[in-house]
Amino acid sequence: MGKNSICSLATNEGDEFPCNADVIDAISVPLAAAGLGLVMVLYCMNKLASAPRGSELMNKLSDQIKSGARAFLITEYKYLSAFVFLVFGILVALYSADPPSGENSDGIRYGSCFLAGAFLSAAAGWGGMAVATDANVRTTQAADKDGLSVALRVAFTGGAVMGFTVVSLGLMGLSIFFYLVSFGYDDTSEGSNHEGLRYAADSLAGFGFGASSIALFARVAGGIYTKAADVGADLVGKVEMDIPEDDPRNPAVIADNVGDNVGDVAGMGADLFESFVGSIIAAVTLADGDIALMILPFWVAAAGILASILGFFAVGTKDGASQKELLFALHKGVLASSVFVIGFCALIISQLFEGREEYGWKVFACIVIGLVAGVLIGQATEYFTSYEYYPTKSITEAGITGPATVIIQGLGIGMISCVAPVLVIVATILGCDALANEYGIAMAAVGMLSTLGVTLATDAYGPIADNAGGIAEMAELDERVRETTDALDALGNTTAATGKGFAIGSAVLTALSLLSAFKDAAGIAVVDIGDPIVLSGALIGAMLPFLFAALTMLSVQKAACAIIIEVRRQFHEIPGLREGNAEADSDKCVAISTQSSIEEMILPGLYAILAPITVGFLIGPKCLTGLLGGSIASGMMLAIMMANAGGAWDNSKKYIEIEGACGGKGTETHKACVVGDTVGDPFKDTSGPALNILIKLMSIISLTIAPLMENKDDWDDFWIGLIPLGIMMVGTYIVGKLFWSESADIAADMGEKDGKIDMVNAEKEESA
Repeated sequence: MGKNSICSLATNEGDEFPCNADVIDAISVPLAAAGLGLVMVLYCMNKLASAPRGSELMNKLSDQIKSGARAFLITEYKYLSAFVFLVFGILVALYSADPPSGENSDGIRYGSCFLAGAFLSAAAGWGGMAVATDANVRTTQAADKDGLSVALRVAFTGGAVMGFTVVSLGLMGLSIFFYLVSFGYDDTSEGSNHEGLRYAADSLAGFGFGASSIALFARVAGGIYTKAADVGADLVGKVEMDIPEDDPRNPAVIADNVGDNVGDVAGMGADLFESFVGSIIAAVTLADGDIALMILPFWVAAAGILASILGFFAVGTKDGASQKELLFALHKGVLASSVFVIGFCALIISQLFEGREEYGWKVFACIVIGLVAGVLIGQATEYFTSYEYYPTKSITEAGITGPATVIIQGLGIGMISCVAPVLVIVATILGCDALANEYGIAMAAVGMLSTLGVTLATDAYGPIADNAGGIAEMAELDERVRETTDALDALGNTTAATGKGFAIGSAVLTALSLLSAFKDAAGIAVVDIGDPIVLSGALIGAMLPFLFAALTMLSVQKAACAIIIEVRRQFHEIPGLREGNAEADSDKCVAISTQSSIEEMILPGLYAILAPITVGFLIGPKCLTGLLGGSIASGMMLAIMMANAGGAWDNSKKYIEIEGACGGKGTETHKACVVGDTVGDPFKDTSGPALNILIKLMSIISLTIAPLMENKDDWDDFWIGLIPLGIMMVGTYIVGKLFWSESADIAADMGEKDGKIDMVNAEKEESA
């Protein structure tokens, strides 16, 4: 690995720092930083609590959104708890029966790390959601009484709670469990602390597995929930009924606003929580027992928390700011954090690499490259998704000739947007590999994610601003309030797209680092892509993101149909609803979205978890290596294309609504762009983001089971692989029979006809 020397735990009192360091030294700085991060969370929550909540009606709407979000997460976590304890039992049994270190306690180590990762990931999502659903109404009130700049600060403060909760809980949990799993390895069969550190690092893969599992289900279920409600609300409300977005007469509006929180706040938080801890785990594993290299990712992440706190206070703007000025207001926080973390990392390198300075500064260069790569990917994503630039404007102009050309132009923009991020990631990988091999690439991922506290704050801000606009519309506030929240919402669409680009880039670097760690742990020296076994794995891996995206897209369509039928039914059966003289039954749509999303998350999750286990044992570790490589390559392309196309479609509609382009609202061009936005919703908020977790989850699962496949040849344990293969087949049949065998007839309701909805006859009845 080109480290020049190995610096393992010292056995001689005369050794100097860092070679005389122990695990306490490794975790002391990150624990202090995590504590400071939690203090920042309390500070932000206190700032939010001092902001007024507005009128009684606004509070009622906010409470409905919060209640729906809590009900969904409670239901989701109830089902996931059974899965978590099942996997915990399997890990304990497997690693107790065949412990990699020879210690029977390995099972408890792996299982406990899995439980901790799952619990903290869920806790981060819950905490962020709780604050976001409180910040929305305060943002609306700020937009009404204090203007754009104060509303931006309130929404950003709410997003910051999510950001600092994720990094603080992630770093604290990982540090504590690294300390705990290092116990008992003083007298391993190999007789060295150096080997014990390796085993402790391997156990942390269980932590990443737990975090990834929760992230996958939170992202998939939350994404299906939010987009089913969003598509249903838009197609019936805006297209069929010609009523405004977030109109209180629309029964699906509350469910739509709930979805923003469970998908874009809790789901994104769990996603980046997993990336954050996964990058540290990969670097620690690739350190190969070198205590200085194991300390570095923990300390860099700690420096990132401090830098993010400083960057938080750099965010601000003026009233009447343009979209470019609003974007710059948020960029100031990210850029300031990046500058601070570079300075902190230089100080850390100078302390940890005394005697091998050249290698230390090469690793520092990798950290800087990772930071710069994250900024460049964000800028490229912003260019392709903000209506300030040509790509999104071109989609709006394509709407003049109808929705078909909007779809064609959006797909083209999404595809071409892959070029810049891919070139940035390739340059990062090649540069860091030349400087410090696999460890350098892992540290680039740690560097990219080091400022996650403030980066995630800019992303989580988006759903808060979106909810604030919804509350303003439902509470029938003055039009100027909606104009302010629309400006914040359009900015949120761009920051969300930028955040997704950042998440994709960090996911690729993290997955690649985990792949390198898997190869080392499984004893794979060389991988030949010309080997039929490896190539077969690569083809399977390249197919999996498409299968995964297809399942989630179909799930959104299926769940949206149920919402559409229910919304149509209410408009027909509730007297006075269209005229605004009656109240919609929003709880029914919330219940439909909750049930549908829970049902639909099972099949994608089943394939994501069992596919690498099946291939790894049925065929062998070389085929699994090919699978991981293929999934990273195709998953990255598909994720970028879907996220950017969806973001561009969304902002092409906002360009008309906010700037009055192409004749403004209500024109045929506007309706064409609404169709594009509807297609883009599951692209950018369900399937695209979930692919990040897919490639990371399969990589971390492979690393977790790598000790069981060490030095195995192809087909050695094929009979073990038949077990997860059989589970996948049986699970597919059961899910198909229970949830996919019957489909709703979307052609109807407004009048009952053979138990189905007949919209055409209902319209005739109305006109008569």
